[in-house]
Amino acid sequence: MSRIHRSGGRDGFPRLLHAEWTKFRTVPGWVTGLVAAALLVVLFALLAGVSSDQKGAPPVPTGPGGGPVTDSFYFVHRPLAGDGGITVSVSALTSSIPTGPAELRPGGVPWAKAGLIIKDGTRQGSPYAAIMVTGGHGVRMQHGYVNDIAGIPSPVSAASPRRLRLERSGATITGYASADGANWTKVGAVQVSGLGPTAQAGPFVASPPSVHGKSTRGSVSTAVFGDLRVQGRWTGGGWTGDQIGPESPTFAGYPENTSGSFTGSDGRFTVTGAGDIAPAVRETLPTGGTLGEILTGTFTALIAVIVVGSLFVTTEYRTDLIHVTLAASPRRPRVLMAKAIVLGAVTFVTGLAGAAAAIPLGERLARANGVYIFPVAASTELRLQLGIAALLAAASILALSIGTILRHGAGAVTGVIAAVVLPYILMAIPFMPASVSNWLGRVTPAAAFAVQQTLVEHHQVASVYTPSNGYYPLAPWAGLAVLAGYALVSLAVAAVLLHRRDA
Repeated sequence: MSRIHRSGGRDGFPRLLHAEWTKFRTVPGWVTGLVAAALLVVLFALLAGVSSDQKGAPPVPTGPGGGPVTDSFYFVHRPLAGDGGITVSVSALTSSIPTGPAELRPGGVPWAKAGLIIKDGTRQGSPYAAIMVTGGHGVRMQHGYVNDIAGIPSPVSAASPRRLRLERSGATITGYASADGANWTKVGAVQVSGLGPTAQAGPFVASPPSVHGKSTRGSVSTAVFGDLRVQGRWTGGGWTGDQIGPESPTFAGYPENTSGSFTGSDGRFTVTGAGDIAPAVRETLPTGGTLGEILTGTFTALIAVIVVGSLFVTTEYRTDLIHVTLAASPRRPRVLMAKAIVLGAVTFVTGLAGAAAAIPLGERLARANGVYIFPVAASTELRLQLGIAALLAAASILALSIGTILRHGAGAVTGVIAAVVLPYILMAIPFMPASVSNWLGRVTPAAAFAVQQTLVEHHQVASVYTPSNGYYPLAPWAGLAVLAGYALVSLAVAAVLLHRRDA
């Protein structure tokens, strides 16, 4: 009686854990399966690192914060020495989108931009601040590539022009907007560090690619500026027109038979431009790589841990060892819990080792081949490693639970792969409708792949933000929580069934 009591008490569960751990490590196939999972993560990282060759490609422009940027636009500029300001009226902003070779049609480009900018020279990625009208978002003031301040919301037209003013006082640049030229609204005042004593300033036009379904098309926009006035010490004589960053890898270029230009004088200009001033996203930097892509081996490692997780319990049913296990530990849910803890812990440690080795190796090889890797903070890299390990561990526990429910290895493996891997494959298909991809990324266990996400959506950049491009609908830990929820519910169901039915 006392022996039975001790085995069922607090001292019994550690012994149960030890028994399950001993059982696991003495089966070479299970150990080999998890080691193979870790090695697959590393192997695919090495393949990702060597498979792309971007040597000799133009350098990717980076902004003041160190992130990649799109900094290509048509700039009509003069040097502004020290403090001063510039005022202009914008009476038209029209955009055109290609419909075929050498064919353009008028179209809406919500983030087409026309306005005034003060910039530290014409080098891509240099500090700036700008006030502008846009194709569909009213007046905005932007700086540092990632910062956006809303102003007057209504669109611009010949009947309703917008007057813009940009003033510099030391490192402070202030933007104003007016609908009538008499009443001015301060849109924002920003600090622009790194702005030299003499800056380039003047009107500009940018026209980013237009989103059409699952792809984008280049666009070109034209703006009419009038009543241009300057204050302060402007040097250099007349105005100069330049296309900033014409060879940049983040510049989609002009549609066929179009180019940037400006015409006019005496304070009135017509300016045509393309490109954007914004943070780079996957669509504007398609040749860039991410740490999530370096970790694509997670996909194959997942299959390995699903097989191991399922066999960890179904093998006992196939060999009738389950009768011995349950006879030694009559409290059946505790047996399942011990198996889940052992399996989850071993899978987590193995997955963490694989991810920790894969990221630096794959990244080093990719950079050596000239591939630009979207930068991440050290905390994000740690989250990737922990997230991949947790994803594999949760998937193994889900497989263990389904194996307990079905008591059949092949059925459990097939079911879990269909639940986790198949949705991931569908999400990765580029032509899958965004609504379907995002739905799969929210409600299926494949939502956990959000832990691989390192790219950030930017509201001021219209783009294709779908899982196939590295943008997931849920935050990383929220996506992992979906898979964990499936695993926990399945584990609870398995515990109930294990308790109620015959072994």
